[in-house]
Amino acid sequence: MASLQNSPSLYHSLSPTSFSQIGLQRKPGSFPCCGRCISFITRAEQSLPSSTSNSQVRSGRRELIAVSVIAPWVSLETQTSSSFAAENKKGFLPVTDQKDGYSFLFPFGWQEVSIEGQDKVFKDVIEPLESVSVNLIPTSKLDIRDFGPPQQLAESLIKRVLVPPSQKSKLIEASEHDVDGKAYYTFEFIAQAPNYTRHALSTVCIGNGKFYTLTTGANERRWGKMKDKLHEVIDSFKIFNV
Repeated sequence: MASLQNSPSLYHSLSPTSFSQIGLQRKPGSFPCCGRCISFITRAEQSLPSSTSNSQVRSGRRELIAVSVIAPWVSLETQTSSSFAAENKKGFLPVTDQKDGYSFLFPFGWQEVSIEGQDKVFKDVIEPLESVSVNLIPTSKLDIRDFGPPQQLAESLIKRVLVPPSQKSKLIEASEHDVDGKAYYTFEFIAQAPNYTRHALSTVCIGNGKFYTLTTGANERRWGKMKDKLHEVIDSFKIFNV
């Protein structure tokens, strides 16, 4: 079983300067911590001896957890407005935030957790590096392209916001796509800590006076198994006017 011990964060401290360096300004009171930094602490996992018994225990626990969270997710889904609901797909559950104007899908079995400074976070309790988070920052800009081309913005976000200085990072690719006349940037990157490597995907967009960032990822050793699901999460992210 993975040990949930404190580890370097995928999101390092979101200080006032970390976003101002890429042209985003925080409004006073936009974060509850006031002058303090906001830390998104990702729980790292320690490797296990590979054996059949451990694999069976992991599988059994995952099934138990999935069953135990059916009721909350069913309740969450029934509260979602059908007019703005994210398209449901097999193996995924939809989330729609009508207050902040966004929706996305996350894999069935992930649980919602509260992380200071993040609008929403869902994660797998067995594989804690498998998660999705949404962050909102006020902005006066109207289009994501105002920050420059995809690769330029992706590199700035990775170095100054998404990955702490103590970790090595590498941008793999960045691209732009259009949904209903609105531009989104999507990029793939790797964050390497001393005891793990996380393979991640992010998508960013601007609307409703906010800079939206959704990031999802997994331990590098599970990337081959998880990448299709994580791409579904990224592709499902949409923002709408509120």
